[in-house]
Amino acid sequence: MKRYPSSRLVAEMASLLDKLRAAKPLPAQKAVNDSSLTLEQIVRMDRGAFFPLTPETITLMQGVDANETIHPEDILFFDTETTGLSGGTGTVAFLVGCGIISEEGLVVRQFLMRDYNEEIFMLREFQTLLQRAKMIVTFNGASFDVPLLQSRFTIHRMHRETIFPFHLDVLHIARRVYKTRIGRCSLTSLEKQVFGEERVEDLPGAQVPETYFKYLKTGNLAVLDPVLAHNVKDIVSLVRLLYTLASLHDNPLSAQHQEDIFSLGKVYEKRGATETAKVCYRAVSAGPMQTPAITRLANLSMRLRQDEEAARLFEQLRVSGTAGAKVYISLSKLYEHRFRQYDKALVIAKQGMLYCLECLPLEAAKRSADYQDLSHRYQRLLRKAGGM
Repeated sequence: MKRYPSSRLVAEMASLLDKLRAAKPLPAQKAVNDSSLTLEQIVRMDRGAFFPLTPETITLMQGVDANETIHPEDILFFDTETTGLSGGTGTVAFLVGCGIISEEGLVVRQFLMRDYNEEIFMLREFQTLLQRAKMIVTFNGASFDVPLLQSRFTIHRMHRETIFPFHLDVLHIARRVYKTRIGRCSLTSLEKQVFGEERVEDLPGAQVPETYFKYLKTGNLAVLDPVLAHNVKDIVSLVRLLYTLASLHDNPLSAQHQEDIFSLGKVYEKRGATETAKVCYRAVSAGPMQTPAITRLANLSMRLRQDEEAARLFEQLRVSGTAGAKVYISLSKLYEHRFRQYDKALVIAKQGMLYCLECLPLEAAKRSADYQDLSHRYQRLLRKAGGM
């Protein structure tokens, strides 16, 4: 059965419609601020320390093919200070610090959100710099800064006209070069170990969010001075680190530490520049990185089917007493498959089995993957050598 509205309800609806028709539109509210607070300073840096990044250098550092040379003035360096360190929906970047290289030096421009209603204006200022850049450079920005800013652009419906250009995350590049020597690659650790500098009177990053909330309560901008100074230091270190790493990738033997040369050799090897990788490994094959360098060099020679060179290097490791079980496996493979010297391969396999038994308790050794590999290889070689 179809139900019709009561006469009373119809009267109320008519009355409401009359009120809506008679209502006048509210005047548009004026924005509290038409921009965020912008701070700018010039950091004097040697202009000669900056140089164009060639496609080859960028490819070595990032592992992706680059299409063009990037000049210093085409790069936007940036770092954010946020209301939380773990990201998430409620996290906001209240400060975006940007570095631009000019004739005077490094121009550091900081966009500060004095209150939450200024976020959109801060994002617009940053968006303008993004549109001019051919490359952005961050420290851990791929995991934190860029996704955070992209989410904020989306919330303000600015994502369609906001394009992030080619991105170099210096943290990952630094880890590949310095982790072998210094371990943890935080920015302050890199400053100390690479540049020989230690920050004095610097606000720890963990205290940045609570400092901003303290400012929101007091309204005193002076509370944020340590945050602004911390952000400037981060950007300056980011610029120095990029060009230091680029220079090392261009000339790996200029590194002062053997661990760094060895790590650069691994980068070249991974990128397919095997000859340069071998140069790096040979350069450190007589120092503290001797065993890992000769091992990498031997394995690389084996992959390139430079069998005589690989056998010589594996033999060097075996005789030195620093060889692991995998050296015996590789050497046995060479004699079996490349040289067809089954009797010699058999001897090497047996020596490898004994090595495993000496290094581990009996049962643990026999369960190890290396021992089982050598044992199977030994049985097969016995048949190939005619059971001798």
